[in-house]
Amino acid sequence: MLQRTSRAVLAAFLLASFASALAHGDDHEMNMDMDMTSHNHTQTHAKDNSPMSYFAYGKHTGWIVTHIALMVAAWCFVLPTAVMLSIARSRLALLSQFVFLMLNAAGLFVGIIYNNQTPDLYQNNAHHKIGWVATSAMSAQVVMALIFTYAGRGEKEESVDERAQFLPVSTEDMAESFPAGIRHEYRWSRDSCQGTERNTASIQSRSSSSSCTSPSDEYGGFEKPEEDLPEQLPESSGFLHSNVLDRFLASRVPCLVSGRALRILDFMYNVSDRFILQLGFIAILSGAVTYGGIMREKDVFNGLAHFIKGGIFFWYGLLTLGRVMGCWADLGWAWNVKPPREIVGWKASIQTAEFTESAVIFSYGVSNVFLEHLSGWGGAWTPSDFEHMSIAIMFLGGGLCGMLFESKPIKTWLNSTILRAPSLSQPETHGTSDTAWHAPNTQGVSLNPMPALVILLLGMMMGSHHQTSMVSSMIHKQWGNMLVGFALARGMTYVLMYLKPPTSYLPSRPPTEVVAAFCLISGGLIFMLSARNVIMSIEYYELDAMFTFTVGMGFTAFIMALELVIIAIKAWAIKRESRPQLAPYRFPA
Repeated sequence: MLQRTSRAVLAAFLLASFASALAHGDDHEMNMDMDMTSHNHTQTHAKDNSPMSYFAYGKHTGWIVTHIALMVAAWCFVLPTAVMLSIARSRLALLSQFVFLMLNAAGLFVGIIYNNQTPDLYQNNAHHKIGWVATSAMSAQVVMALIFTYAGRGEKEESVDERAQFLPVSTEDMAESFPAGIRHEYRWSRDSCQGTERNTASIQSRSSSSSCTSPSDEYGGFEKPEEDLPEQLPESSGFLHSNVLDRFLASRVPCLVSGRALRILDFMYNVSDRFILQLGFIAILSGAVTYGGIMREKDVFNGLAHFIKGGIFFWYGLLTLGRVMGCWADLGWAWNVKPPREIVGWKASIQTAEFTESAVIFSYGVSNVFLEHLSGWGGAWTPSDFEHMSIAIMFLGGGLCGMLFESKPIKTWLNSTILRAPSLSQPETHGTSDTAWHAPNTQGVSLNPMPALVILLLGMMMGSHHQTSMVSSMIHKQWGNMLVGFALARGMTYVLMYLKPPTSYLPSRPPTEVVAAFCLISGGLIFMLSARNVIMSIEYYELDAMFTFTVGMGFTAFIMALELVIIAIKAWAIKRESRPQLAPYRFPA
């Protein structure tokens, strides 16, 4: 999952590099367009030349407001909850997914009505296409969830221990949730006609409801447990609570889906779980662009450069807040001691979070070096081209330094240079009990300042980036200061970790990282608001730079609170599903 997430962030950075290169050629023209002689001239220019937008149309506003409200409720509140319940393997996941589909369908219905009542004010917009793609992806995920409910989830299901690995739980809670002798792993039967999902209709349905006969059908494909089932079972315990439909699905679906198909669907389902929120984020942004009527024709490149880069910092902040709460503690990404291979298996070979950050920064720098002059290919290099290329070189060098700092072979080689000297001369003098020859505790923690340093310099550069519009200059300075704030907070985290390195597998939750997450999220939001067309709209409606700052800060605080609630819901769901009474079956090894 984390490798797929890292690839997604890397792909987004590369796309941002390409968009930035194309937008860079229009920077001079942007500055000339925004350098108006007076505010009245700006209003006249906008009224005469700007195409009509849905925001300024002013008719049938009730339909579009309802559409926006339904989509925000579905994609920003219900879907994140459904994703967390799905990752937790909660039996409430499918219900929450159906709630999302109903809200999304209502939003689509209202949007179609609004489109039929209004002219096409943004021809060939991307929001319609992205919206249908996102809806189709989520619908396919719900279909896969229904298949899993009645046919099992694959040859070897993920255990509750693995599902709980991203959650900050105490050892007392773990002992309470997983008492000795109880294993929550289950295996899928080799017979494709036997369902395997625990607590699903394919296991709990009566044997008479299945047309696929087997000696073990009474127990859903498992061997008879030592303990009896509960004395009373409902007539139909499936999700749909319909005797006819539930029995039909329980009898037919397991026979139609093979084990290999289930494993493929399981992989696709997990990928969708990790990327559906990002797709919804893109759909919401494209909807805002379409509603505002901005980023038309060549302005789309400037808009993409700001929205993609700002979106990356926004999600970077969300991931940082998740790390503070204890997500990815099994990888050592929660400022904790990385568990050994005996505990986390292959995940022990995953690189540190700082190495991943440095790799993304390095890739961005490599791509930008070759793309900065793309818009002026064949022409002379301008001072602005060299300025932006220098930033790319800084990303390249800083990312490379960060990866080298995280290299375990290099650290081992450098340690061996000092360890070899006394062993050659007096090997009996220094025994293994001498702590002076042991690696210090600080070497067990990643104290890599390069990612924070690169972002610090980027914030300082963008904060002083020349803009002919005063509003644009102030907004750039705002998100530049936010990036500087993140770098300073991350530096304080390293100081704390150096003074007292972590000694536990549980997350240490440094308070400075909460500030770092806030600065990244708010900086990303204001970064997106600094796009050319957005600045022009702010000036046209007589708003100032303080408007973007206050809105960005308010939304950031709310988004962080929402994320904490969603993470808490996942923790609650995993603890609920791990109760012994919810898994009465004991499966033989």
